[in-house]
Amino acid sequence: MNLTSANLQALFKAYNTNFQQGFSSMGEQGALYEQFCTIVPSSTAVEVYPFLKSLPRMREWLGDRVIHSLEGAAFSIKNRKFELTEGVSRDVIEDDTYGLYGPVFEEFGRSSREHPNELAVEVLEANPECYDGQPLFDADHPVLNAAGLEVSVSNDMGGDGDAWYVMDQTRVIKPVVFQRRRDYNFRALTDLSDSKVFMTDQFLFGADARVNAGAGLWQLAVRSRQPFNAENYEAARKALQAMKGDYGRPLALRHSHTMVPSSMEGEARAVLNNAMNAAGATNQWANTSQLVLNPWLASA
Repeated sequence: MNLTSANLQALFKAYNTNFQQGFSSMGEQGALYEQFCTIVPSSTAVEVYPFLKSLPRMREWLGDRVIHSLEGAAFSIKNRKFELTEGVSRDVIEDDTYGLYGPVFEEFGRSSREHPNELAVEVLEANPECYDGQPLFDADHPVLNAAGLEVSVSNDMGGDGDAWYVMDQTRVIKPVVFQRRRDYNFRALTDLSDSKVFMTDQFLFGADARVNAGAGLWQLAVRSRQPFNAENYEAARKALQAMKGDYGRPLALRHSHTMVPSSMEGEARAVLNNAMNAAGATNQWANTSQLVLNPWLASA
């Protein structure tokens, strides 16, 4: 291929097509994170999240309106930059063997689509501090009881095995926040007069983004490291659905999804999908929540 500006631009378009094909090939698996993340468009380097201490709920209007002030203004998530870059030798393009890089840039697209899933699980496993000053999964989340006294509430069932999660994913707000300052994009450096190209004799093609993920509302997820069986599933499910807001206000949480690592697929399917249990009796937990297999979760 002659190294003209038109030919190099055509090559970029071809590689970009490969990138987009890889990006779209992920299908629903690429959007796995959207099930348990609040997606927030970001407009600055650091986003501050003023979360309500309890999920909003309608009340009968008697007298003046009761104004619910947003709290937790100190809680913020800083955007991070990510990149994936490949250099294509000038010789490769001149010798017309540039087609060999098509699958590489298709994989770039796939990796870019998968990356938010990785970041979201990174939050679950790092267990960072959330808006109330406690770790996302903790035994000491401060909540006011019906008498107005602070008590500790747990969304962690303990254990020392691989973690699995029961979640209410029916709410607009989710257990994890994913913020997007600059979306995943494919770019290139193909100017023959550029100093980088001059020094390395390579044209650069790559993807980059400016995004991050952080803790959302802890009330919407319960973590367990206990073995996955019907007894532990029931206990985690009850813990989630029993959550209350300040002053004993019911949150009416619904256990909609159960997320497990690959190592627990068999056990989870037995509890959530089988009509009968191991003893041949009716399985009362069949179809009580949607099973989510997350390959990014730590798996023994």
